[in-house]
Amino acid sequence: MTENKIIQLVSPRKTVEVHLPNGLVLSGPRGATLEDFLRPNQSSNQPPIVGAIVNNKLRELSQPVTRDADVRPVTMGDADGMRFYRRSLTFLLESAFHDIYPNAYLTIDHSITSGGYFCQVYRRAPLDQNELEKVEKRMRELVDQDLPFKKTKVPLQEAIAHFEENNYKDKVRLLAHRNKDYLVLYELGEHRDYHHGYMVPSTGYLQWFNLAPMEEGFFLRFPKKAAPKALQPIPKDNTLLNIFRRYGDWLQRLGIDSVGYLNDVIAAGEIQKVIFVSEALHEQLIAEIAAQIAQREKDLHVVLIAGPSSSGKTTFSKRLTIQLLARGISPFPLEMDNYFVNRAETPKDESGELNFEALEAVNRERLGADIERLIAGERAQLPHYDFHTGMSEPGETVQLRPGQIIILEGIHGLNPKLIPNIPAHQTFRIYASALTQLNLDRHNRVSTTDTRLIRRIVRDSLKRGYTAQETISRWESVRRGEKQYIFPHQVQANAMFNSALAYELSALKTLAEPILRQVSHKTEEWIEANRLLSFLEWFSPLDREMIPDNSILQEFIGNSNLEDFKLWEA
Repeated sequence: MTENKIIQLVSPRKTVEVHLPNGLVLSGPRGATLEDFLRPNQSSNQPPIVGAIVNNKLRELSQPVTRDADVRPVTMGDADGMRFYRRSLTFLLESAFHDIYPNAYLTIDHSITSGGYFCQVYRRAPLDQNELEKVEKRMRELVDQDLPFKKTKVPLQEAIAHFEENNYKDKVRLLAHRNKDYLVLYELGEHRDYHHGYMVPSTGYLQWFNLAPMEEGFFLRFPKKAAPKALQPIPKDNTLLNIFRRYGDWLQRLGIDSVGYLNDVIAAGEIQKVIFVSEALHEQLIAEIAAQIAQREKDLHVVLIAGPSSSGKTTFSKRLTIQLLARGISPFPLEMDNYFVNRAETPKDESGELNFEALEAVNRERLGADIERLIAGERAQLPHYDFHTGMSEPGETVQLRPGQIIILEGIHGLNPKLIPNIPAHQTFRIYASALTQLNLDRHNRVSTTDTRLIRRIVRDSLKRGYTAQETISRWESVRRGEKQYIFPHQVQANAMFNSALAYELSALKTLAEPILRQVSHKTEEWIEANRLLSFLEWFSPLDREMIPDNSILQEFIGNSNLEDFKLWEA
């Protein structure tokens, strides 16, 4: 016999409950903000809480809680939390700069590896040390005042009129292609601007930053999520900075230094020229690297290529080979993947999973010995790694022809410990990555990491059968491997190749969007998928048929005419 269940109409409670991941339940007045609930529970030895995930939706701390909810704090130790912090800090810099130099323009150009952005000013001379200190002092005054970042939703035409009045042509161009009839603006005092994404509630959260001069610009320094309350030392090597600036100068000459200008070119039907020139720039860079290798041809025996995921290393290697062949240099491909140790000997990561990205997963002793034999002109039986059995087996026996060089591509190519017995003057190391500087506008960056992630999502779906959810779930692990095994060795590179293409996100847009929309709203990965979808909305679509067959971009969409290209064997 079932009990009678009494259902009755009641008035809403005056309180709501917030359920935290650790099982704690907080009760507070209905309409109190997430900040009201979470900030009193902030531990001093934990990264600062700057946002929250409410019922699997990313929210700002200023969001009122109107019903019972499952809430997970987002801290500066999380990727989303650091985006909150960096975005807010950018607006703080922008506001302080405008207070002191109202007639000058500030641009946020690109990131730096130690945590920060390279910035430049226009319509006046670069800031000297005293002027930078004045801007930083104003920023800290605003932080001490703990002013709120006010958020308003305005009609699109009102936003456009605001930016026209302030002569922000890049923002006006960007908004001219917006499909929605509104825009969310943030306010700090008298300053109003658009910033793509969420912010912290107030300036008081922005405790960790510094301004440092650098050549004709300066660095806005901020923490990295691994150490959210500390600033990392500024790198002494400026190679990456020069790569970014070279690409930025080229974009300026082409007249598409922001996404709004790119969309204008697509709308005008003139994008083919941009595609041709972008690809020509790639070919020019590859030819320059081939020329550097040719200059050292007599002493050089091994070319090593490394770079983070989805940098286009495979296509770059093949196009470099073609350039070397045109110079009479015959490369021999040596596959690093065949030098994995047996699976039983593979090291494990902190989670107990097999760590194929660790240097110890490579049989370096065997690799070095085989390379020494080949350089000496001897025959060497290479290993073959069977990924199904996880065992190293005997492979083909090879012998290099006179003058032939080895090309070795892999994650550890820049690490001096990979082949320590091969003298440095006999090696040439190349770092490849997508270092884009095409930003939404002068204050909203396009992340190089986001570009690579979108490349990988498209490639994994079209060529490997992975869903966007699967790719996104693995991405943080991939990033950890890059930070541990690749980025620290960038300084070892003899040359760097920037695989970014000015038009690529417009080309990837129509492929990536339907893949991302398949991610279920009930999964953790949906938050990231939704963020990427929102980001791609700013790009006008581009017909993929316009992409040249040998483009690096074809490596990710599956139509490369270099896919079956084989390096000539010994």
